[in-house]
Amino acid sequence: MHMQLSTIEFKVIGKVISPYKQKFSIPRQPSLAPSAKGRIELYSPFNNPQAVKGLKDFSHIWITFIFHKTMRDDWSPTVRPPRLGGNERVGVFATRSTFRPNPIGLSVVKLEDVIIEEGKSTIIISDFDLLDETPIIDIKPYLPYVDAVSNAFGSYADQQPEIHLAVKFSDRVETFLADNIENHPQLRSLLIEVLQQDPRPAYKKNKVDKKIYAVQLFDLDITWQVNELDVTVIDIAKLN
Repeated sequence: MHMQLSTIEFKVIGKVISPYKQKFSIPRQPSLAPSAKGRIELYSPFNNPQAVKGLKDFSHIWITFIFHKTMRDDWSPTVRPPRLGGNERVGVFATRSTFRPNPIGLSVVKLEDVIIEEGKSTIIISDFDLLDETPIIDIKPYLPYVDAVSNAFGSYADQQPEIHLAVKFSDRVETFLADNIENHPQLRSLLIEVLQQDPRPAYKKNKVDKKIYAVQLFDLDITWQVNELDVTVIDIAKLN
């Protein structure tokens, strides 16, 4: 008779350092914001340089992680995917929702570099959708010959979301971007990539909204508003 496992314990091997400081506005898939730059800091003993030997020879990696900000004891068998307008329910296993029986996520990210310093290893990544401080439980290389399926199809999410919003910057924001280009060289492009996706709740998509929204990226508080055909970044302020 086989014993059925009811729980499994994982070791957290590291964490993500990311410009995304809150769940709101994170792109819903990693490839939608190529300007996102960050790193994975591995914990001891997993930061042993031997553990990442040969990893640098791959262009992309799979990251298995924990949805640490949406963990909860209960779960629902159905959820409302944003790609269906947030109104239609489908089975949780037919979505990539964070609200799952186990709060485990999986992303393909671009591998920029592997840095070895003082006998410890750090993995530099880009083009990702991971919240700051996300716990990492595994890393694997992406293998194009088997991981990229040429004849795959994706039901309600078969195509990349349409981008229909231009992103504009107020004069105040233009000044801030110019004055801080050394500290935040990717900020302009990252703002465009994030906000043109319209990160508001799905039911507000394609609707004019007078509300002023705020989002945190890096150490910055950014306010913005959606107009008929564009998003205007109103102000950027450094957080205390």
